[in-house]
Amino acid sequence: MHMKMAGFAFLADLIVVLHFCYVTFTVGGELVILLGGIVKWAWVRNLPFRIAHLASVVLVAVEALAGASCPLTVWEYKLRLLAGQRAEAQISFVARLVRSIIFYDFPAWVFLAAYVGFAAAVVLTFILLPPRAKAKKITLRGEGP
Repeated sequence: MHMKMAGFAFLADLIVVLHFCYVTFTVGGELVILLGGIVKWAWVRNLPFRIAHLASVVLVAVEALAGASCPLTVWEYKLRLLAGQRAEAQISFVARLVRSIIFYDFPAWVFLAAYVGFAAAVVLTFILLPPRAKAKKITLRGEGP
């Protein structure tokens, strides 16, 4: 394989791994938030974490409602074409493994329902187990440095 084509293949593999991390953050994040709510982990109510999690899930649902393709998927496919890879057998083992975990062959409406339903569940969790901003430390007069 030509060096330039190998570079495109490597970048495509990196995008697959990044995509897997994104999926793990969205799905795993919700599971950890729910578990943390049950066992009273304060960090799962961290406002920046919860906003980032909510935004990542809502972004996917909005893309699905708009009929837009995931940019990570589009970039990966374009890089695979530039690398001369046109068949699943031509991509690396790690990329095939990760793709088998995050990509399924279902009708589009199944994904739309799953993405929107999951986003609704995350919004509901955001409401029922709300995030909290860090409490300001209050010092009494005469205390402190």
